[in-house]
Amino acid sequence: MTAAALTRARPPCETVAVAKRGVSDGPRPGDGRNRLGMRGEDVAVGHLETLGYEILVRNWRSRIGELDVVARDGDTLVFVEVKLRYDPIDPLEAVDARKQRKLSRLAFDFLSRHGMLGLPARFDVIAVEGRTLACTHVLSAFDSTIEY
Repeated sequence: MTAAALTRARPPCETVAVAKRGVSDGPRPGDGRNRLGMRGEDVAVGHLETLGYEILVRNWRSRIGELDVVARDGDTLVFVEVKLRYDPIDPLEAVDARKQRKLSRLAFDFLSRHGMLGLPARFDVIAVEGRTLACTHVLSAFDSTIEY
């Protein structure tokens, strides 16, 4: 299936503001999960762009780990964690307290390296169902464990 066909065939994302949820170690090199993860990120980025978000960077890496997507929603920086899973596994459960702490440290590292400390920021999670590419966008999915 071509990328254009996938784009036309996928259902729109559902954006929700729900309670925080919460382990995935992420893709392992060479096991094919990287391609699948990138497909999920492509869906998530497409969704964010349709909402008018400006995508600043994808797959930003530091010694701590990786941020999937950093975007701007108006004046707010948004750190987006993308989770792709197959039904009946709930992708939102993969963003547990341990992952939230790691994402908080990564966001602080990103903000400090780019001179952006003090700007409004939030953490969103986009869960993508692997077969249908339907997604759920959880706004302000969790609070940072670090005071900026």
